[in-house]
Amino acid sequence: MSDPQQLRREILAKIAEYYRLAHANRPFVPGQTRINYGGRVYDEQELIHATEAVLDFWLTAGPRAHAFEEKLAATLGSRYALVLNSGSSANLVAVSALCSRRLERPLQPGDEVITPATAFSTTVAPIVQNRLVPVFVDCTLGTYNLDPAQLEPALSERTRAIFFAHTLGNPVELAPVLAFARAHNLYVIEDTCDALGSTYDGRLVGTFGDMGTLSFYPAHHITTGEGGAIVTDDPLLHRIAESLRDWGRDCRCHHNSPPEGACGKRFAWDIPGLDEPYDHRYLFVEIGYNLKMTDIQAAIGLAQLEKLPAFIAARKRNFARLYEGLKPYEEFLILPVWSERADPAWFAFPITVRPGAPFTRRELTSFLEQRNIETRLLFAGNIVRQPGYRHIAHRVVGELPNSNIVLQSSFFVGVYPGLDEARINYMVEAFADFFARLG
Repeated sequence: MSDPQQLRREILAKIAEYYRLAHANRPFVPGQTRINYGGRVYDEQELIHATEAVLDFWLTAGPRAHAFEEKLAATLGSRYALVLNSGSSANLVAVSALCSRRLERPLQPGDEVITPATAFSTTVAPIVQNRLVPVFVDCTLGTYNLDPAQLEPALSERTRAIFFAHTLGNPVELAPVLAFARAHNLYVIEDTCDALGSTYDGRLVGTFGDMGTLSFYPAHHITTGEGGAIVTDDPLLHRIAESLRDWGRDCRCHHNSPPEGACGKRFAWDIPGLDEPYDHRYLFVEIGYNLKMTDIQAAIGLAQLEKLPAFIAARKRNFARLYEGLKPYEEFLILPVWSERADPAWFAFPITVRPGAPFTRRELTSFLEQRNIETRLLFAGNIVRQPGYRHIAHRVVGELPNSNIVLQSSFFVGVYPGLDEARINYMVEAFADFFARLG
């Protein structure tokens, strides 16, 4: 009879061989090869890790998901990490956790959450879905983050939290934001889905607020395909978030918990009015979901985490090359700016066509797309003007002039690790060609 372990080794060796034949990078052909804004960067290790999970046939969250949580927490220096099926789910669970009746001061329907109008939809959606009221503040051009000067005008007697993203990996100016939150006893959630590896005052973003969220979608800093996480140092918030992720149940047993449960009294829990004890696995304390990550996804994430330092370095390097290449066109373009206290691990390179420029955003992005350079608009621009959000209960601070400029004139191109020097040079040359045609 064949040795299953020997057969396993042979399968994994073949997987590595298959990667080299089928997945290895193809040569860059200027003008023909698509230059994407983001994408998967991987090697045979991700395929091997995923195959091992398949061979073990652990289809749900299991030992690899638990290991990924531990490694992710250690990487960020957080006490807890909770992995989920997407960054959007992480945002939903983070906001929902703040509404839990197990907190001393939970958010209540009608409470207000300050958030920037320049946003991705799933930063704002959980506020609305939890019957809270978003209070939209403007961004600053160049950073595309919330303007801290707008926090005081946004404050009301119903303000309870601040929820913001570090836009495209660029850290928010956290010192005044956190000082404001402390002064008014507000919860803080950092949407760090675009900013894994970015730092402020030498500390990783996502670890400053009550909770930070991450996304592992293929365009992000590491990928599990679909996937996300919540990080926190607060044991109660972690427990509530875990319950919300896991159907709303109170039980915290994992794959290796004993039959009597991790608590040691699985079959001895009380439900008021019931004259016999109840199984802890079916004791529900939150109105939850099933938003778990699978072990196959987590296996890929474990391999990706090993590459994170190299990924961050490549993003910074590509950003610097692109920034220097575009500086000659600052007469027409607003280039990114960032805090002197920040070291961004850039998700992408944001650009705004200056008001009064002799061309439109559409003309510039169409030119780049014709050169096979992928562009993306800066998410929702001003989300208040998006069709799905026009009807929601909300407040707005001022006229949101910068968010309206973003809606009209901003876009981004890629800096992800899959872009080598030849691709970055091609991008810079394409911009040069566009501006040369202006005469």
